[in-house]
Amino acid sequence: MSSQDHLYDHDALTPRQAGERAAEVLAEIRTAVVGKPRPLEMVMLGILAGGHVLIEDLPGLGKTLLARSFATTLGLDFRRIQFTPDLLPSDVTGAPFYDQRTADMVFRPGPVFTHLLLADEINRTPPKTQASLLEAMAESQVSIDGSTRALPHPFVVIATANPIEYEGTYSLPEAQLDRFLLRVRMGYLSAQEETGMLRNRIARAAPEAVLRTLGSPAQVLAMRAAVEQVEVEDDLLEYVVALVGATRSHQHIQVGASPRGGLALVQLARARAVLDLRDYATPEDVKDVAVAALAHRVTLKPELWVRQIDADDVIAEIVQSVAAPQTLPRSPVAS
Repeated sequence: MSSQDHLYDHDALTPRQAGERAAEVLAEIRTAVVGKPRPLEMVMLGILAGGHVLIEDLPGLGKTLLARSFATTLGLDFRRIQFTPDLLPSDVTGAPFYDQRTADMVFRPGPVFTHLLLADEINRTPPKTQASLLEAMAESQVSIDGSTRALPHPFVVIATANPIEYEGTYSLPEAQLDRFLLRVRMGYLSAQEETGMLRNRIARAAPEAVLRTLGSPAQVLAMRAAVEQVEVEDDLLEYVVALVGATRSHQHIQVGASPRGGLALVQLARARAVLDLRDYATPEDVKDVAVAALAHRVTLKPELWVRQIDADDVIAEIVQSVAAPQTLPRSPVAS
C-alpha cells in the first residue's frame, strides 16, 4: 500500500480530497462503461451522499455492468440478486436453518449482507419480497426471528427496474420508492458511442474491461464524512423547502414529495459540491440533482398518462419556476 493509499484509508478527507478521489473512480469506470457520463456521475453522487440508487430503464442498457464496476473500483464486496416472481423474502435476507452436526439453529446470511447489492429487476418480484429490502435500506440491518443483525458499512443498494409498462412488472410502492435517494435513467447510446463500444470490445479481446481497485470500504466512509463538511446556507435550505413544497401544490401532482425528499436534495447537493471540489453548496447544485432526487417521490394525476407527461418533466418545470437564492460562498475552498 502506498503512502497515499494509507492517507485515504485512515485519515479524514477534506471535500476537495474526496472529490479528487471520486473523480479518479469515475475515470476508471468510464473505461468499462462507455457513453454514460451523466448516469455514472449520478450513481457516484448517491454513494457519496450515503443513499441507495434506483436505475429505471429497459433491459440490456448496461445497468448490471455499471453496478459491478462501482463495486470493483471502490473495493466493495458485491452481491447480485435477480428478482423473479417466485423469489422469497428469505432469499434476500437469509434465514435460520437446522445444523444436524450441532443440533442448533444457525443463521445463514442472505445476499443482502454485502457492501454493494445489485437488486436486479426489483419490480419483477411481488411486493412482499420487495418489502424485505425496506428495513435493510432504511436501517442498515435485518431482523429475523427476534434477532437484529447489522449489515456491513457502507451498505449500498443499486436497484434496477424495468419501466412499469413492461410485461410482468409490479409497481414499487411509494414507501419503497422513497427509500431510494435518487432515480437514474440510462438511455440508449448514440450511434457514435455504440460504434465506439463495439470497437473497444474487439480491441480488448475480452468480454469486459478489467478495472483497477482504487478504494476500500474505509475510503468510501471517509468520502461520505467529507460530504458532511460541506456548508449549506440558510437561504439554500429555504430554497430546498420551496422546491419540495411546490411539488405538493402543483396542478399535475396528486401526491407531493415527503420531507425525506428535502433531505435527499440537500445531501445530493452537498455531494455535487464535493464532486466539483467545493466545500459549500450552491443553488446550481440543488438544480442539478432536483429531478433525480424528487421525480420518483411524486405521484402524477392519472390523466397525465394519456398526455405522455412524466414526473421528470414536471419537476424540471418546478425547478424553472421556483426562484433560486443568490448564494455566495462564505468560506474558501478547502485544499
